[in-house]
Amino acid sequence: MQLQQCLGRYLSGNFAPIRHTRPLTACMYEGDIPRELAGGQYVRNGGNPTTNEDLGRDAHWFDGDGMLSGVLFRRSGEKNTQVTPEFVNQYVLTDVYLNAKGNGNLKKPILPSIATLVSGSLITILLVVMRTVFLAFLSALPGSRQRIKKISVANTGVLPSLETVGWYNGRKAENEPGRDKRSGFGGDSSIAFMKEWTTGHPRVDPVTKEMITFHAVFIEPYVFYSIVPPTRQRKKGGGRILGPRFDMPIPGMGSPKMMHDFGVAAKHTVIMDLPLSLDPMNNLTGKPVVSYDPTDRSRFGVFPRYEPHKIQWFETNACVIFHAANCWETITPGPVPETNVHLLACRLTSASVVYSAGALAPPNRKPVPPEYVEEEQCRLYYFNFPLLTDHETLSPDNKPTIRNQWALAAIPFEFPTISPAYEMRTARYIYGCSTGSSSYFSAALGKAAKIDHLAKIDATALIARGTAHPPQQIKGCIDTRGIEQVYQSTDLDDPVKLFRLPKGWYAQEPRFVPRADAKVEDDGWLLTYVFDESQLDANGECPDDDIDGKQEVAAKSELWVVDARNMTDVVARIKLPQRVPYGLHGRWYSEDEIRGQRPHLAIRREKAAAAIDTSSPLAIVRDTLERWIG
Repeated sequence: MQLQQCLGRYLSGNFAPIRHTRPLTACMYEGDIPRELAGGQYVRNGGNPTTNEDLGRDAHWFDGDGMLSGVLFRRSGEKNTQVTPEFVNQYVLTDVYLNAKGNGNLKKPILPSIATLVSGSLITILLVVMRTVFLAFLSALPGSRQRIKKISVANTGVLPSLETVGWYNGRKAENEPGRDKRSGFGGDSSIAFMKEWTTGHPRVDPVTKEMITFHAVFIEPYVFYSIVPPTRQRKKGGGRILGPRFDMPIPGMGSPKMMHDFGVAAKHTVIMDLPLSLDPMNNLTGKPVVSYDPTDRSRFGVFPRYEPHKIQWFETNACVIFHAANCWETITPGPVPETNVHLLACRLTSASVVYSAGALAPPNRKPVPPEYVEEEQCRLYYFNFPLLTDHETLSPDNKPTIRNQWALAAIPFEFPTISPAYEMRTARYIYGCSTGSSSYFSAALGKAAKIDHLAKIDATALIARGTAHPPQQIKGCIDTRGIEQVYQSTDLDDPVKLFRLPKGWYAQEPRFVPRADAKVEDDGWLLTYVFDESQLDANGECPDDDIDGKQEVAAKSELWVVDARNMTDVVARIKLPQRVPYGLHGRWYSEDEIRGQRPHLAIRREKAAAAIDTSSPLAIVRDTLERWIG
């Protein structure tokens, strides 16, 4: 129990890191693999700490080096009509990972834990930050496994390919052909390294193929915004797509914030300025670096895709949003047409998950005015932002106001996914994770409750119901049933449907894959990794450690393919050769997307120990200092 007691629940059981990687390995399976999966690959990213020797250190579920776990549905047979699923897992070969891998001098990760940043004193935070900076400086000396040019763990969003090509700046990546020396993200300014920090969820427009992203920084204006066009630009309205737009400032932000996601529609973008701050200067005023103020306001900034200077700010009660499900526009006809931007997002009523995911007690909260008090919850929320016209914005008396904001359903809901063809457009169905725990998802997730339900919400039906008969704004909910009430429903047209896992089995974030000849939006499948916890030993741990250097694996996961229409049938179960730790984000890549990847000349590889010079005087100094700092 030492690991669980010292490192907390998020590094024990099936949260514990995997100690080895595998090349593509053929898997057994049950059922029928849908033909649409042939040639495609399901990939899930997540934190998997490399250095794990200091069992007394701070640890948080969001920490860890990025590890990709994928199942490739390889075509096989004489006519490529058969499918052989193959499992592979490997690290994202960042500078930090390559420097730390096999480095016996390091007893704890190079980067400080989020738990330290959330709860540490000013002195503690300064010391851990100085340690990171000093180790990065030492990495430039002879004998280092990898020079740390950029500090990142890359354990959230992922784009095609499990191989690491190199750092991408918005124009090209390391090891790609071509000689484009122009700057991209960050430009050539003194804070370029900050502007390179991009969201974990960049959005790719399914029509224009543009990639939209933002960069949250610690100094004014606190958020920058970039648009990267596709390599092969498509026609748009008779003309070409606009060229790249890097580091456009977002006006109106008041302070640095912990921003994980945003909303992107076909023509508009929504930036979320929520009262969850991420500010190193907080410690000077007695607050932690990561701080949530329930008495502050949440602000949503809405602007045309290419014109962030035209941003309109909408205010509402305090909340936390880590993931947006979808965003789209509608135009209401009239003498003066009105543009409405709609957002579906997973809204939490507190930041408790940030603290409990690191086994930390939340700080003492300020007294909250009664009108702001809400029960602990995480639900799928609908927001309607009616935009002022250019004429109306000229008057200082006009202030944008949210027209509708309420929960679609009362069930806990997080990690949303939709059919890719409906992203940034009106999507009817939103899929995600839920839990049958007695507490709501925000608190339950923080207490290491697992995902034992997948949910399907008919957003179109519930929004229509709420528009016709609006509930209380902010605190209201359209479908007030709990998990058990929904599960007992026999209505085939129920706007909320659940897939319940067998007792003791738990899932991860699902991804939707459409049928090739789908006639309706929900005709397809959900792919998700699942794990049977009856495989855990008496101490709640996974008996899958390397034994004498052999990869003897006892605990194993599966990849399930669930019918997304009826939310009942498991059409295929792929038996993996090892377990996949509970992680964060998954993606599906079709055969066409894999074939269409940008060409590269080389990939990053781990440096063999024999290739590292450890005999020079500077290498000896580096080794001594690195061992001393740990």
